[in-house]
This record gives sequence, structure tokens and C-alpha cells, in this order.
Amino acid sequence: MTLADVRKSPAAALTLAEVAQILGVDRRTVARAIEDGTVPAVKFGRRVLIPRERFLAMFSVNTNGAA
Repeated sequence: MTLADVRKSPAAALTLAEVAQILGVDRRTVARAIEDGTVPAVKFGRRVLIPRERFLAMFSVNTNGAA
């Protein structure tokens, strides 16, 4: 899965494993980023889901030149 795939996806949320694959990092790295608030996430019982739109917003570029 790539960032382009996520942009086209109708899914409302991504799993921790999907985000790790997209970013090319270990799942533990994503888990730490969720814990420190860098990556937005929602817990549903034992599942941790990353809202797709909020995740994509982390990589959007403002037309004013700011990220």
C-alpha cells in the first residue's frame, strides 16, 4: 500500500500495520508516534485505527508554500 492508494481508498481508517507499510517504518515506530500524538489515532477496544483523512492531512501541502 502506498500514499497514493490511501488517497484513492474509500476506507474511513487505516490500521497500524498499513500506516507502517506506507511510511516504510516498523509498527513499533508508528505505535510510539501514536502515543506521543504525532500520528492521530482512535482506539476501539484493543484495535487502534488511524483516521484516513487526518493521516492524509499530515502530508498535504499548502499552496502558500507551507506544509
